[in-house]
Amino acid sequence: MKNRIGTNGTLLIILAGIFWGSMGIFVRGLTALAGFTSIQIVCVRLVVAAVVFLCILWWKDRSGFRIALRNIPLFLGLGLCSILFFATCYFTAIRMMTLSIAAILLYTSPIWVMLMSLLLFHEKMTGSKLLALIISFIGCVFVSGIGSGNSVVTPLGILIGLCSGFGYGLYSILGTIALRKYSTYTVTTYTFVIAAIGSLFVCSLPDLWHKITVCQSKPYLCLLILLTGIVTAVIPFLLYTLGLEHVEASRAAILATVEPMVATLIGIFIFHEYLTPLSALGILCILGAIVILNRPVREKHSYDKSDHGTS
Repeated sequence: MKNRIGTNGTLLIILAGIFWGSMGIFVRGLTALAGFTSIQIVCVRLVVAAVVFLCILWWKDRSGFRIALRNIPLFLGLGLCSILFFATCYFTAIRMMTLSIAAILLYTSPIWVMLMSLLLFHEKMTGSKLLALIISFIGCVFVSGIGSGNSVVTPLGILIGLCSGFGYGLYSILGTIALRKYSTYTVTTYTFVIAAIGSLFVCSLPDLWHKITVCQSKPYLCLLILLTGIVTAVIPFLLYTLGLEHVEASRAAILATVEPMVATLIGIFIFHEYLTPLSALGILCILGAIVILNRPVREKHSYDKSDHGTS
């Protein structure tokens, strides 16, 4: 019975990664259909997700709407400095370069988490962590196409892609702190609501509304907007959260790396993108670094549990 539950949790995590990996389809679809800018796509995605998460929190636990005033800066950091910042950078990177490269650069986030943990939580730099840093750096160099005459990316694109990874990683740091005080649904709801409100101020709202009103296929556009929020935010979050009930976090993080793999396959088979052997090697390096980086985390959790059990 336990094995079956563990298997189901694993499948939920993998499914979440698959849904996240499909994000590029919706980004390019909204761009082609209505000419949305990156931040406008971020805005409609966050607004739809925020509304859905509000409904979920209302249904699950209405008491979860209560938060302390002193924790508002924490939620501002989660919504604006993490979700809004990372999403804007990631969607911009998708438009500037291939889906696979943008996704892989996003997945440097575990490296950023490690560096921030060293500074904020005073974690030790182990040999495996240092090895992960070196491998990930080499991978980024390979993925960037340096030395390739037909490189499809620019230094600015690489920088924006790395910033998306930093913002994504910041959510893990701030989220860990917030989850000590509030439920997952409260943290996620306030994070997305704040991010959605913030996006309204930077998305050129009149221009966004104009693009929606002049679109020749309004029903299809509205459906695409709704699916963008549900498929790339709401569903994968719920799947991942349910999976975490049965799968340890470190293993879940490794399983979630199917996202860049899915994004790569979508880029190749749907958008006819091409990855050079050097870029492919870079992808393997970065994914290898993520695996190495997660291994000591699993060991540390196991060690901590044994300590608590003997104290």
